[in-house]
Amino acid sequence: MRTSRIRGAKALAVFAALLATGPASYAVAADGEGIVVYNAQHESLGREWIDAFTKATGIKVTVRQGSDMQLANQLVQEGVASPADVFLTENSPAMTLVDNAGLFAPVDKDTLEQVPAEFRPANGHWIGIAARSTVFAYDKNKLSADKLPKSLLDLADPAWKGRWAASPSGADFQAIVSALLELKGEEATAKWLKALKENATFYKGNSVAMKAVNAGEVEGAVIYHYYWFGDQAKTGENSKNVALHYFKHQDPGAFVSTSGAGIIKSTQHMKDAQAFLKFLTSKDGQAILKNGTSFEYAVAKGAESNPKLVPLKDLDAPKVEPSKLNNQKVTEMMTAAGIL
Repeated sequence: MRTSRIRGAKALAVFAALLATGPASYAVAADGEGIVVYNAQHESLGREWIDAFTKATGIKVTVRQGSDMQLANQLVQEGVASPADVFLTENSPAMTLVDNAGLFAPVDKDTLEQVPAEFRPANGHWIGIAARSTVFAYDKNKLSADKLPKSLLDLADPAWKGRWAASPSGADFQAIVSALLELKGEEATAKWLKALKENATFYKGNSVAMKAVNAGEVEGAVIYHYYWFGDQAKTGENSKNVALHYFKHQDPGAFVSTSGAGIIKSTQHMKDAQAFLKFLTSKDGQAILKNGTSFEYAVAKGAESNPKLVPLKDLDAPKVEPSKLNNQKVTEMMTAAGIL
């Protein structure tokens, strides 16, 4: 009993100190037990966020690392018995899977208001914490600007057979196909997937596909932007021959994928979990995207992204309701096309 009182007193003291610091403070529950985060975001970015959150609040975080759909399916299987308090993803279809199973608690209103509507679902059951842009990474020694595809759909042309690459087994690419399905419908998507099977070379992972472009194995690849920026920030050895083409014009190939965070409604640590989401979308949490090594876009209102990135407003991305991206349907269609 004495230990419990001491722990509670310490937590309340931290809470009082944070309240005194002003608008950057984050609420703390009095139990002091911490939270469990199922993290499907990049492990390094997740760790940066978690370490900063713990430093700011004193709340301990236990992490279970995995991929988007792996952890989403695990949460659905665990249901209300899940030990998870919070779920973080790279792409929003995994969030939709968990939300459709009725497992998310509503996000606090003041936290939702920190992020523009286009980066969160209309029902407020989860929130966007970062974003990544679809790009065509191409061999600048082989393709000039006038030879680049004008649209993602152009890659279905037989003229592109054997010339481009993708990583269709990953959640990243499947999110792009989900956007295509939402924007162009099932018939157009099925046709594009058939051409994907015929035209593209498949690699396991966006970084591997980019390396293939760099090595001259293919002329281009559909990936997310930050793989190129991350490599350039290191040695550039896997991207020295590669440039990025942004489709823009609200093309499906200009799709911007939202990374999400949601709270499992069976959590016994609701205040701490809500505090974590508030931190991720706060000025402090979003600054980690600007100043860190992830090269993902900051999405909160007024938040700045890494200055090396093409500004979000200049991407001219199509408008896609994040909660409408359907991984299950996409998986079925890709399987039917012989891709998965």
